[in-house]
Amino acid sequence: MGHAPHVLEPWSKLEEVFYSRSVLPADLLEQVRRTLALGHGCEYCMAKGGPPESMHEALRTSLAVGLAQLFAADHREIDETQLNIMREHFSEPELVELVAFMGFMWAGGTFGKVFGIQPIESPETSIPRTAT
Repeated sequence: MGHAPHVLEPWSKLEEVFYSRSVLPADLLEQVRRTLALGHGCEYCMAKGGPPESMHEALRTSLAVGLAQLFAADHREIDETQLNIMREHFSEPELVELVAFMGFMWAGGTFGKVFGIQPIESPETSIPRTAT
C-alpha cells in the first residue's frame, strides 16, 4: 500500500483507532482478526499471531469469533437473528464497531492475499513482518 500513500495514511489512522480507542477488548479483536485471516487467506495475516484459539473463556469473545466465522463464510448471510443474539451481549456501539472492524480486517486481508504479501521473520524479534 506504500505505493499509494494517499490511501495508506488514512488506512493506518483507522487501524490505529481500532487498536488504541476501541470500546472492545484487545484480546477479543485479536481473536476476530485471526479468525478472519483464515477466511481470506492472507499469508501475512495468518502468520501474525498464529491461528485463533479454539476455546474462549469469555462468552463475548466466543460470540464475536462466531460472528467473524459467519462473516468470513458469507457476510450476506448475517441477518437480524444473529445480530439480535449479539445484541444480548453487546451494546449497539460495540456491535457497530465489531462489524466495522471485521470489514476493515477483511479488506486488509484480501488486499494482502491479492498482492501475495508474505511474512518474513525479523531476526531481532522473530515477529513476522511484511517483505519490502
